[in-house]
Amino acid sequence: MIPKSLCLCDTVATIEVQNIVASGRIADSLDLQALSLSMADEHVTYRPEQFPGLVYRMKKPKVAILLFSTGKVVCTGGKSVEQAREAVGKVAETAAAAGAKVRDKLDVEIQNIVATADLKRDFDLSLIATALLSEGVEYEPEQFPGLVYRLKDPKAVILVFQSGKVVCTGTRTLEDAAQAVDRFLDAVKGLY
Repeated sequence: MIPKSLCLCDTVATIEVQNIVASGRIADSLDLQALSLSMADEHVTYRPEQFPGLVYRMKKPKVAILLFSTGKVVCTGGKSVEQAREAVGKVAETAAAAGAKVRDKLDVEIQNIVATADLKRDFDLSLIATALLSEGVEYEPEQFPGLVYRLKDPKAVILVFQSGKVVCTGTRTLEDAAQAVDRFLDAVKGLY
């Protein structure tokens, strides 16, 4: 959990990471069939007729890693950047132990961070949608109960619910997630 204080009408919220998606390359190529056989006691699924990758569900840290024959990996479910990097490192060690020629240097790149916050106040989503109509706002309560607020800088999407709960997605750093929520709060400050 990364604390970030956000103020709006004397409320303070904490941004909490729910999921981090990271990708990288651990090798130039991987023999997924051989890996699936050597990792038989692990939580591994490999059904190439259904999906072209091997799915490895790690227990510690609790993440899912997709491995592809190209040597690329995608890690999802991490709760921190460090946890995602650790998981990719562990899967590289596991692949190396199974005989794969693993790269010495692992480049792990964060693709997406999903974070949530409770702003501890109710929002009038119709009022916000009307006031911010020209600022990348979508609100169709018949389709989805939340307001969608798209930002260009930082590039992010904020889902805002009447209850005051928000979901921020699309950022690649925790700082950008906090900044995106701050920008939303700045945009609605004059309405309340």
